[in-house]
Amino acid sequence: MTDQKKPFIFVPATSQKAPEEISLSANKISVLAPKTPSKEITPSQGVLHLGIELNKDVNGIGMGVLSDGTPYLNQRGLAALCGVQNAHIGTISSQWDDEDKPRIKTIKSNLAKAGFTSAAAHIELIHGGQIQFCYPAEICLAVLEYYAFDAGANCQPEARDNFRLLAGSKLREMIYSQVGYDPAHLKRFDKWHERIGLNYQSAPKGFFHVFNEAHTVVYELIVAGADIGEKNVVDISIGQHWSKHWTDNDLEAVYGSRAKYPHCYPDSHPQSKSNPQESWCYPLAALGAYRAWLQDVYIEGGKFSTYLKGKVSRGEIAPSVAQLAVTALVPTLIAPATQ
Repeated sequence: MTDQKKPFIFVPATSQKAPEEISLSANKISVLAPKTPSKEITPSQGVLHLGIELNKDVNGIGMGVLSDGTPYLNQRGLAALCGVQNAHIGTISSQWDDEDKPRIKTIKSNLAKAGFTSAAAHIELIHGGQIQFCYPAEICLAVLEYYAFDAGANCQPEARDNFRLLAGSKLREMIYSQVGYDPAHLKRFDKWHERIGLNYQSAPKGFFHVFNEAHTVVYELIVAGADIGEKNVVDISIGQHWSKHWTDNDLEAVYGSRAKYPHCYPDSHPQSKSNPQESWCYPLAALGAYRAWLQDVYIEGGKFSTYLKGKVSRGEIAPSVAQLAVTALVPTLIAPATQ
């Protein structure tokens, strides 16, 4: 008797069961999750700044989340869910542009029914020194549906069972849950990213502006849970204190004259009504002095804490958010509580 490879069937968690895992006993669902809005998947190889944020292997199912929030299965994981050999999934990728292939035509049709198009079947990335083939969740479902219902004699029972369990948004939710990813986390950065997109090249050559140098402070505030947007513009506070430091210490005599540049706010900010707004930018020669001042004077000197206390008193930032941000940026200044 020869050993047969056991199929992977996904079993969702319930209040009585342990967290989701891949097992041999299948449950079925009668109502599928709703489709996500129509959009294009752009998994071209070599996407700039795209990486793997989280990844995990769950009983042979490799999965993760890309830095833009896209949940994915790796090639071997998708093959396991479909009940086919890894090479079959690789062939789908290599033939993706050949729509004369019935299998590719059907898979793309399944993808289109869900409201998606894609230039490639997978995203190829380097992670941990190894090449990773990442198949976005929507493409995984299109392939899974093919092997569940459309592959004729090659239909796989585990593909059918897994598709019934993971259709709609269930696969996406399962991946997020398994790797410990909070999809709401990415949206916290949206307004800050909007401002970066409008202003990252605004300062003239040879100058820097405080906005682009405030990223560390803003990042810690966002991670701590602050709603960074029109009401919480910490770079204004930093800029005002740095400008005063610049004039009080006659730094122009040391580094040269500062200049003005047009700073714009996104439409989501009421400040955008007065775009563009003139803001100071400073000679690059002063960048080292600015960074030392930011850490030593603004952050560790108490100005950042004062800014946060004002926000807390006006109800614009929760006390816990302020504490987390200060702890991250000035850990040596957090004294133990006294009786």
